[in-house]
Amino acid sequence: MPDTTTAIAHLNDLIKGISTAVLTTVRPDGSLHSCPMATHPLDDNGVLWFLSHDNSEKVEAVRTQQHVNVAYADNAAQRYVSVSGFCELVRDHAIAERLWDPSYESWLPGGAEKAVLLKIDIQQAEYWDAAQSRMVPLQGLPRIL
Repeated sequence: MPDTTTAIAHLNDLIKGISTAVLTTVRPDGSLHSCPMATHPLDDNGVLWFLSHDNSEKVEAVRTQQHVNVAYADNAAQRYVSVSGFCELVRDHAIAERLWDPSYESWLPGGAEKAVLLKIDIQQAEYWDAAQSRMVPLQGLPRIL
Protein backbone atom coordinates (compact mmCIF):
# COMPACT_ATOMS: atom_id res chain seq x y z
CA MET A 1 0.00 0.00 0.00
CA PRO A 2 1.41 3.44 -0.89
CA ASP A 3 2.25 5.80 1.94
CA THR A 4 0.15 8.91 2.50
CA THR A 5 2.75 11.33 1.09
CA THR A 6 2.98 9.32 -2.13
CA ALA A 7 -0.82 9.11 -2.43
CA ILE A 8 -1.23 12.87 -1.91
CA ALA A 9 1.46 13.54 -4.54
CA HIS A 10 -0.24 11.12 -6.96
CA LEU A 11 -3.63 12.78 -6.53
CA ASN A 12 -2.05 16.21 -6.98
CA ASP A 13 -0.44 14.97 -10.21
CA LEU A 14 -3.80 13.67 -11.42
CA ILE A 15 -5.57 17.02 -10.90
CA LYS A 16 -2.64 19.27 -11.86
CA GLY A 17 -3.55 21.58 -14.71
CA ILE A 18 -7.30 20.98 -14.38
CA SER A 19 -8.40 24.49 -13.50
CA THR A 20 -12.04 23.75 -12.69
CA ALA A 21 -13.48 21.08 -10.43
CA VAL A 22 -17.17 20.29 -10.06
CA LEU A 23 -18.34 20.19 -6.44
CA THR A 24 -21.53 18.23 -5.74
CA THR A 25 -23.40 18.80 -2.49
CA VAL A 26 -26.63 17.37 -1.07
CA ARG A 27 -29.41 19.90 -0.62
CA PRO A 28 -31.60 19.74 2.52
CA ASP A 29 -34.34 18.04 0.45
CA GLY A 30 -31.89 15.29 -0.57
CA SER A 31 -31.41 16.43 -4.17
CA LEU A 32 -27.93 16.95 -5.57
CA HIS A 33 -26.46 20.31 -6.60
CA SER A 34 -23.25 20.71 -8.61
CA CYS A 35 -21.24 23.83 -9.30
CA PRO A 36 -17.83 24.70 -10.75
CA MET A 37 -15.02 25.58 -8.35
CA ALA A 38 -11.46 26.84 -8.88
CA THR A 39 -9.04 23.97 -8.34
CA HIS A 40 -6.31 24.07 -5.69
CA PRO A 41 -3.87 21.25 -4.95
CA LEU A 42 -4.27 19.13 -1.85
CA ASP A 43 -2.38 20.45 1.14
CA ASP A 44 0.30 18.39 2.90
CA ASN A 45 -2.39 16.69 5.01
CA GLY A 46 -4.37 15.53 1.97
CA VAL A 47 -7.11 18.15 2.40
CA LEU A 48 -8.85 19.90 -0.50
CA TRP A 49 -9.67 23.58 -0.02
CA PHE A 50 -12.12 25.78 -1.92
CA LEU A 51 -13.27 29.38 -1.49
CA SER A 52 -16.92 30.40 -1.50
CA HIS A 53 -19.29 33.18 -0.60
CA ASP A 54 -20.93 32.62 2.79
CA ASN A 55 -24.50 32.78 1.47
CA SER A 56 -24.08 30.44 -1.51
CA GLU A 57 -26.29 27.41 -2.10
CA LYS A 58 -23.34 25.04 -1.64
CA VAL A 59 -22.50 26.53 1.77
CA GLU A 60 -26.14 26.23 2.86
CA ALA A 61 -26.15 22.59 1.72
CA VAL A 62 -22.95 21.80 3.66
CA ARG A 63 -24.51 23.22 6.81
CA THR A 64 -27.00 20.33 6.78
CA GLN A 65 -25.14 17.57 4.93
CA GLN A 66 -21.34 17.45 4.93
CA HIS A 67 -20.86 14.58 2.47
CA VAL A 68 -19.64 15.96 -0.89
CA ASN A 69 -18.06 14.85 -4.15
CA VAL A 70 -15.51 16.68 -6.27
CA ALA A 71 -14.99 15.65 -9.90
CA TYR A 72 -12.17 16.61 -12.24
CA ALA A 73 -12.02 16.01 -16.00
CA ASP A 74 -9.39 16.58 -18.65
CA ASN A 75 -10.83 15.02 -21.79
CA ALA A 76 -7.76 15.66 -23.96
CA ALA A 77 -5.49 13.71 -21.61
CA GLN A 78 -8.19 11.22 -20.56
CA ARG A 79 -7.73 12.17 -16.90
CA TYR A 80 -10.84 11.73 -14.79
CA VAL A 81 -10.81 11.89 -11.01
CA SER A 82 -13.59 11.57 -8.45
CA VAL A 83 -13.05 12.47 -4.79
CA SER A 84 -15.60 12.09 -2.03
CA GLY A 85 -15.34 13.22 1.53
CA PHE A 86 -16.69 15.40 4.28
CA CYS A 87 -16.82 19.17 4.03
CA GLU A 88 -16.35 21.56 6.91
CA LEU A 89 -16.91 25.32 6.74
CA VAL A 90 -13.85 27.18 8.02
CA ARG A 91 -12.92 30.82 8.56
CA ASP A 92 -9.13 31.18 8.28
CA HIS A 93 -7.83 34.40 6.81
CA ALA A 94 -4.28 33.09 6.27
CA ILE A 95 -5.45 30.08 4.23
CA ALA A 96 -7.94 32.22 2.28
CA GLU A 97 -5.17 34.69 1.40
CA ARG A 98 -2.89 31.85 0.30
CA LEU A 99 -5.58 30.45 -2.01
CA TRP A 100 -6.81 33.81 -3.28
CA ASP A 101 -6.37 34.81 -6.91
CA PRO A 102 -7.40 38.29 -8.18
CA SER A 103 -9.59 36.66 -10.84
CA TYR A 104 -11.91 35.47 -8.05
CA GLU A 105 -13.04 39.05 -7.37
CA SER A 106 -15.81 38.81 -9.99
CA TRP A 107 -17.61 35.99 -8.15
CA LEU A 108 -16.36 36.74 -4.65
CA PRO A 109 -16.48 40.53 -4.16
CA GLY A 110 -14.67 41.78 -1.10
CA GLY A 111 -11.69 39.50 -1.46
CA ALA A 112 -10.31 36.70 0.66
CA GLU A 113 -11.43 38.31 3.92
CA LYS A 114 -15.09 37.82 2.87
CA ALA A 115 -14.62 34.19 1.85
CA VAL A 116 -15.64 31.09 3.70
CA LEU A 117 -13.41 28.07 3.14
CA LEU A 118 -14.70 24.64 2.25
CA LYS A 119 -12.31 22.14 3.82
CA ILE A 120 -12.78 18.68 2.34
CA ASP A 121 -11.33 15.74 4.22
CA ILE A 122 -11.11 12.96 1.67
CA GLN A 123 -12.83 9.67 2.39
CA GLN A 124 -12.00 8.07 -0.95
CA ALA A 125 -10.67 8.92 -4.40
CA GLU A 126 -10.66 7.09 -7.69
CA TYR A 127 -9.30 7.83 -11.13
CA TRP A 128 -9.63 6.58 -14.68
CA ASP A 129 -7.08 3.93 -15.57
CA ALA A 130 -7.05 3.81 -19.38
CA ALA A 131 -5.16 0.50 -19.45
CA GLN A 132 -7.95 -1.14 -17.42
CA SER A 133 -10.77 0.93 -18.98
CA ARG A 134 -12.26 1.65 -15.56
CA MET A 135 -12.10 3.83 -12.49
CA VAL A 136 -9.66 2.49 -9.87
CA PRO A 137 -9.33 3.49 -6.21
CA LEU A 138 -6.39 5.63 -5.14
CA GLN A 139 -4.82 3.85 -2.17
CA GLY A 140 -2.96 5.43 0.76
CA LEU A 141 -4.84 8.69 1.33
CA PRO A 142 -5.55 9.64 4.95
CA ARG A 143 -9.11 8.58 5.73
CA ILE A 144 -11.57 10.50 7.81
CA LEU A 145 -14.34 8.19 8.96
